[in-house]
Amino acid sequence: MVPMGLLLPDSILRHEAIAVLAAFVAINTIVYVTLSVAKMLPKVYVSDWFTTRNRRAETRSIHPDAPI
Repeated sequence: MVPMGLLLPDSILRHEAIAVLAAFVAINTIVYVTLSVAKMLPKVYVSDWFTTRNRRAETRSIHPDAPI
């Protein structure tokens, strides 16, 4: 067995520039996966977490027995 990479020799793969490139690709992949998962999740509205005073106390619908 010859100690080589699949396409490039081992001496090239051990350079610092290749390690920096590999780290960049890894971080880029993690960011891409995070954004893709966030895009699939339902949208979160902050206004749903807090009750505000601008809600009506009674309905103004044509159906007065409808829920508020």
